[in-house]
Amino acid sequence: MTLLSVENLRRRYVSTGRDIVAVENATFSIAAGETLGIAGASGSGKSTMARLLLGLMPPDAGKITFEGQDWLSLKGKDLRRQRSRMQMVFQDVLGAFHPTATVGETIGDPIRVHRTVPKPQRTREIARLLERVGLSSDFAGRPVYELSGGQRQRVAIARAIATRPSLVVLDEAVSALDVQVRNRILELLVELQREENMSYLFISHDLAVLRAVSHRLAIMDAGRIVETGHTSDIIEQPQSAAGRALVAATLRLMPGGRQTNTIQQSEPTYDI
Repeated sequence: MTLLSVENLRRRYVSTGRDIVAVENATFSIAAGETLGIAGASGSGKSTMARLLLGLMPPDAGKITFEGQDWLSLKGKDLRRQRSRMQMVFQDVLGAFHPTATVGETIGDPIRVHRTVPKPQRTREIARLLERVGLSSDFAGRPVYELSGGQRQRVAIARAIATRPSLVVLDEAVSALDVQVRNRILELLVELQREENMSYLFISHDLAVLRAVSHRLAIMDAGRIVETGHTSDIIEQPQSAAGRALVAATLRLMPGGRQTNTIQQSEPTYDI
């Protein structure tokens, strides 16, 4: 079943007198329980795409259908109600959170706003979410800024799933983490997807990460989606110039310049 459908999405803006194409005629879909990875070089339009989907900026043209509704036509209460069904995990977690908030307040805000559970049950729900992402309920009273990077990202995931969304957009959500922590977060995301049947739009410049978690992969270049297909097919035999460049760049990062498939070796491929 198609959960999200995007048709001919476009966004342009003017910078220093130049017309910049951020997203141009983007078309793709995501099924229920599926992960679509989006890869591309810096400036290819990946993050703009995420913000368009979340309604953080309006598109110039195009159509977004989410859970059978015209997403761009929703306003006011209808939009606020449906927004709980699509959540986001940012790369800069501290920038997305109130700087002095506790973990409990951070996770509790969307529960309160969207009334996910009755007020008397909120403390218990926060504890359940913390345990769900591998943190003890004792974390609820700790300030977010005191946590490690991996702990903060777990809190960000707990906050994102607090409203019981059907789609989570992850924008470079693990790129700032070291390899071991990153692997644990990826394992957590795959586990949550299996148990909750959530869909992910996973944006990353790292093909190894995308191979580990994505069912399908879309390559972006200069605002356009230039290639879409099964993740392993695109990584092993990219058809677009942008796809070939991403694979080649990954190979060049190998110590000693060894030309082996580092995309397979640098991360475990989880059975999704």
